[in-house]
Parts: sequence; C-alpha cells; structure tokens
Amino acid sequence: MSKQSTADIKSSELAFSRVLLKLSGEALMGSGEYGIEPDAIAGFAAEVVEIHRMGLQTAVVIGGGNIFRGITASAKGMDRSTADHMGMLATVINGLALQDAIERLGVKVRVMSAISMHEVAEPYIRRRAVRHLENGRIVIFVAGTGNPFFTTDTAAALRAMEIQAEIILKATKVDGIYDCDPVVNPDAKRFEHITYLDVLQRGLKVMDAAAVSVCMDNDLPIQVFNLTQPGNIRRVVCGDDIGTRVSN
Repeated sequence: MSKQSTADIKSSELAFSRVLLKLSGEALMGSGEYGIEPDAIAGFAAEVVEIHRMGLQTAVVIGGGNIFRGITASAKGMDRSTADHMGMLATVINGLALQDAIERLGVKVRVMSAISMHEVAEPYIRRRAVRHLENGRIVIFVAGTGNPFFTTDTAAALRAMEIQAEIILKATKVDGIYDCDPVVNPDAKRFEHITYLDVLQRGLKVMDAAAVSVCMDNDLPIQVFNLTQPGNIRRVVCGDDIGTRVSN
C-alpha cells in the first residue's frame, strides 16, 4: 500500500473541511490601544496560513473595533447609519492589512467587500467566494453585511451560511463563555457546551442576538476560544476540546 502524502496526513487530522474564522478588530491592536500592531497581525496570519496549508478551506470575517466602532460613536450622538458605515470601512482597512500579511507568507488571498470599492477589493458574490475557496485561496470578507445596524458577528453568521461553512470559529481574548465576567468574578464558571437558547436567555455577550439567532435557526455551531494562545486555531480545527461550543 502506498504511503500517504504529507498533505493527506495533515488533511486527515482536520475535524472540518470548510470553516469561517471570526476575528475581532481589537485583537489586531496587540498590546497597543489603537490601530494595527505588525507583530500581532503577522502572528494571526501565520496561524491562518498554517490551517490553510493543512488543506482546510478558510474564510475570515474581521471586525473594525481597533479603528472605529459605529455603535460607540452612535451613543455619543453621531447618526447611527453614518457611524456604522464608518465602522464598515474600518473593517476594509483591517482586511487589507491581513491580506498583505498572509500574502507575504506565500498564500493567495482574496478580499471581498459588501460595499463596492473595486480598486481595493472584489465585490462580494457568493458563488465567486465559494470558487475561491475551492481553488485554494483564503477569502477575507469585509464591510460587514453592507447594511447599518448589523454587526460583523451577524455578517459572520450570514457569510458562513452562504458559503456552507461547517462551523464559526469565534476567536476572542478569553478562553470560552462564562456565566459571568471572569475578570470581575474569579469564581466565574466556564461552559464547555451551551445551547443557542441559553446564550440568548442569559444575555451572554459572546455574539450579538441576531447572529446567534441565525446560527440557531440553521443549526450552525459556534466555537468560542482564546485567540491569544498560540496554536489554538490549529487545535480547534483538529477537534481538540478547547473553549466553548454553542449548538443545539
């Protein structure tokens, strides 16, 4: 019997064949208070490239909170639609930065925007996005849903359903979902598994309610895990039991 190739062995380790990774914009700040820290984005790019080279079809939705957060500006008096559109443009900046970091590692990437800006990104077209994934490219979705009043969490849920991803990987700064804030309460309990309904009823802030509802209605699982721990993205896609799984 012929030996498996390295690619086949790597692929056999994977628990999924296509995933959507949700990255917060704040994660790109690293140790800073604003903007993009080169070392932070280089580290994330390396982890995304690692799972891609294992044979995983990988899509990314990235937030913009490190540059501009629409809901915060709205709370201070700015028109909500204007503020949200500014937030969408912030995600484009982050997406282009991540694209550059990944391409410097020798992997092909496509940035697809829900707002037309042909000079810097492709328009989001579902069939084209799926074709990119099938042809071995990483796809980064930016500009949210293209509509105000919806967060990038909701965009992640919608894009995951449209491209038929098997799971949303929600990368955060904590190691899962807790029953209360673990920073405030050292006795906070971390859930290994929780249902969508429990997340909504308890008001847990893992994702916004619209995003959780989309996942619940379509039985799309969410894995919440700590992004700041090196190697965690690989561990999740290989099926290691880390973080919190949200499902039915």
